Amino acid sequence: MKSLTLASLLALSLAFAPAAAAKLSKAESAMARTVAAEQERSIALLERLVNQNSGSLNAEGVEKVGAMMRAELEPLGFEVTWKPLPETGRAGHLIAVHKGRPDTKRLLLIGHLDTVFEPDSPFQRFERMGDKAKGPGVGDDKGGMVVIVAALRAMHAAGTLKGANIEVHLTGDEEDTGDPVEIARADLLAAGKRSDVALDFEGLVRENGADMSAIARRSSEAWTVTATGRTGHSSGIFSEGTGDGAIYELARILHRFRTELPEPDLTFNIGLIAGGEYAALDEAKIRATASGKTNIIAPIAIARGDLRTLSGEQAARVKAKMAAIVAEHSPGTAATLAFDPGGYPAMAPTDGNRALLDRLNAVNRDLGLAEMAALDPLKRGAADISFVAPDVDSLAGLGAYATGGHGPDETVDLPSIERQATRAAILMSRLAAEKRNAP
Repeated sequence: MKSLTLASLLALSLAFAPAAAAKLSKAESAMARTVAAEQERSIALLERLVNQNSGSLNAEGVEKVGAMMRAELEPLGFEVTWKPLPETGRAGHLIAVHKGRPDTKRLLLIGHLDTVFEPDSPFQRFERMGDKAKGPGVGDDKGGMVVIVAALRAMHAAGTLKGANIEVHLTGDEEDTGDPVEIARADLLAAGKRSDVALDFEGLVRENGADMSAIARRSSEAWTVTATGRTGHSSGIFSEGTGDGAIYELARILHRFRTELPEPDLTFNIGLIAGGEYAALDEAKIRATASGKTNIIAPIAIARGDLRTLSGEQAARVKAKMAAIVAEHSPGTAATLAFDPGGYPAMAPTDGNRALLDRLNAVNRDLGLAEMAALDPLKRGAADISFVAPDVDSLAGLGAYATGGHGPDETVDLPSIERQATRAAILMSRLAAEKRNAP
């Protein structure tokens, strides 16, 4: 006999629960049953999505995944648009709009079509292993897109989608954002301004076996420090006429970053460094070329790193500290600090986000599931929801649970698709039924 999944057990318990004791409405119970009944359909969709390569730079593949998602959303009453973005060097985005009652809350659902695995990656195919499945993007974020579809199909079957205002944005470049970011994220930013709630379907995180939810995510910005100095014979290092040289100046700066910048919720990594008689970065700023000799004082040294903060205020404060450190030059040297344009803003932990988690936990209680705690933002990277978070109450981590993300062992927990889709369908149905001016 086949073992029952969590959602199947949940559906059975709802079917036989006395009406007086049931904590879910009739429509909500129906949604739970639909998600459970369609689990194999959801897994089949996931397999099709995973087996189509959609690396961020594979524009044709990203568009093909977008077409697969169009085929899922249009039958549910969504008006679907493909927004090509060749000017950013990326494929584009899929935008789907379901118009409901004009006076009810507007929901924005966010996911992404692309993965980190380009066509030349050896990791290309979906492989099922019982209640788990391995494959490129199986959790990040094709599992999340399947959760969206499963939840919306359940709402459609139960009748709660009919009056709902829902806009779905599936970006085609989340893993490697197009440039300029102002164009690459213009549609998403506009959607955030007209929405009341944003729900992000990136992967669920677990700690000690417990499902967690994200009310905050940190920013991600790249920076470059370039130090310069006087060159000459090494015997003159530290002399009044020569000074400390570029490499010592860069070392001074990085040491002071490490000792003076640390504070809660902040990280600043150094990912690339080069210095010598000659040093330069390539156009993409991911490779460095350097040459030098032990008896030549280095006239140039370069470091590349990132900065992750929890709020715009923290980012501004830390950047000012970094600039002050860079400006205090060692003898005979100079240095500059530059931040790359674009980057991901922070999703700060707001009262509105906490209220959304409270709403999700009300769903958990009614389903008989454990309540979910807020995830430490140090344990997640940046995401597209951060672009809209300043304008709308936001909740992240509603996708499937997976391990090994961005690597050849990326593996999704298939029962988590059922659980997350059931949670999402009920949460979205409740939110979408509320008046826009309701607290």
